[in-house]
Amino acid sequence: MTVMRSRYTAYAVGDSDHLFRTWHPATRPTDVSLDGSLEWLGLEILTSSEGDVEGVVEFAAHWRSGEGRSRQAGVMRERSTFVHRAGRWFYRDGVELT
Repeated sequence: MTVMRSRYTAYAVGDSDHLFRTWHPATRPTDVSLDGSLEWLGLEILTSSEGDVEGVVEFAAHWRSGEGRSRQAGVMRERSTFVHRAGRWFYRDGVELT
């Protein structure tokens, strides 16, 4: 799903405007703040399904933060739901997976 990849890229380059524009108005926060200390290293699409009005993507996003001895790395896993509205896909919500 193209919008999923574009949203990951927006997180990686700090483009909060793109995240805001691709977030469904019913669930979108008033302010999209990004954690500048995270470095996003890669995205894996684990599964995806796309219907006419709803799509679901399970993904793993690899990250790291900090420097030196305090450097940490991890993986964020989520099942995201997208909805098709007015000819475009929007992120509706997500559930973090463990």
